[in-house]
Amino acid sequence: MFPRSILSELRKWAQKEERKPLILRGARQVGKTTVVNQFAEEFDEYLSLNLEKPEDSQLFTSYTDIPNLIRSIFFIKNKKYDPQKRTLIFIDEIQQIPEALNILRYFYEETPHLYIISAGSMLETIFNEKLSFPVGRVEYMVVRPASFPEFLGAIGETAALEEIKNIPVRNYASKKLFDLFHTYALIGGMPEAVAVYAKTRDLISLKSIYESLIISYMDDVEKYARNAKQTDIIRHTIRSAFSSAGKRITFEGFGNSSYGSREIGEALRALEKAFFLTLIYPNTEATLPLLPNLRKKPRLQLLDSGMINYFTGIQKEILGTADLQKIHEGMLIEHIIGQELLATQYSALNTLNFWTNEKKSSQAEIDFLWQHSSKLVPVEVKSGAAGKLKSLHQFMDLAPHNIAIRFYSGEFADTMVSTPGSGKSFRLLNLPYYLGSQIDGYVEWMLRD
Repeated sequence: MFPRSILSELRKWAQKEERKPLILRGARQVGKTTVVNQFAEEFDEYLSLNLEKPEDSQLFTSYTDIPNLIRSIFFIKNKKYDPQKRTLIFIDEIQQIPEALNILRYFYEETPHLYIISAGSMLETIFNEKLSFPVGRVEYMVVRPASFPEFLGAIGETAALEEIKNIPVRNYASKKLFDLFHTYALIGGMPEAVAVYAKTRDLISLKSIYESLIISYMDDVEKYARNAKQTDIIRHTIRSAFSSAGKRITFEGFGNSSYGSREIGEALRALEKAFFLTLIYPNTEATLPLLPNLRKKPRLQLLDSGMINYFTGIQKEILGTADLQKIHEGMLIEHIIGQELLATQYSALNTLNFWTNEKKSSQAEIDFLWQHSSKLVPVEVKSGAAGKLKSLHQFMDLAPHNIAIRFYSGEFADTMVSTPGSGKSFRLLNLPYYLGSQIDGYVEWMLRD
């Protein structure tokens, strides 16, 4: 097991006076159970339930009241109930027993001294209309694939991990950090793949892991879809999504199919609820509030770049390149930066955003928008000279501030740039790709400096 950044968020949850039961959300095999097991080491008592097991699930199917349920849980797990002890109860695969979800509200009301965390495979719940969540009585937190810093921690690169926390990063470390980031870009952040690589340093051994991950999503759809046609559509959507990752997509005929816009839209939204993918809709304004235009074509962000690399067969290209911008028409590095931007976002409401100016006279597009306080900071993922960033210049002419970020294959550089349109001067922070997860710290640094 390797340490995950979400552990600090779990500690914040545990310290709340008005703490509610916590539901961990996230895709299959993204490490929800492992994270809780690590967190449990900080408690006096830990009781873990898995509602796929009959002996655990019957506790909830025969539920009468909270006191009896608590006594039953401790009895089944051969533990002595002591209200003075700091006790964590983990209810895994909670979607198997719909009644258990509703019972969570009573933990909040009657046993606030207990720490309750639950988790389940969201893909399994989407097609089950019996499930209802106790609104206002629970909290949610999202577990995502491992970030680059977590990857460094997993493989024991402690010096590199400390180095990327320095703001600004020292350029003497850039060569090694780029090499490590290329490996991360190739492997991705799925915990099992990261853990196996950390142990074996063997890329070939990861093949079976990626196959298993992809097959598990396919099998889930077959098991839980409402009918055979829906199964076929969602399976097709999963397969086609890998080659469309990072691109703006059209629902109608997605993946060279005969499926209509409504059918593909339903499939994509189902997979989005399962955290398998994210549909990123464009914003057309340079100021808050963020108002994505749902009438425009969305960009497709998948769960993990490692799975994309395996499915599309571009792993060897990544190993041989000096600049990830050259792979897959630049889509791969944009996707990885998007994955890094999401990695430290723990709310289910967090998503990615990008900007377009889709006037006939201009087809400008900014890869990402990063909201920091009252500012929408444009984020480009591009190599080349700063003067060639035409879309960025258009955005900055409209923006009420003067800061922008560019991720690229070079070293850290803090520059002043003027737009060719209005001549507006703005500060462009050029960050190496490997600093994607550190964006908040750098924006704060810019604003302070």
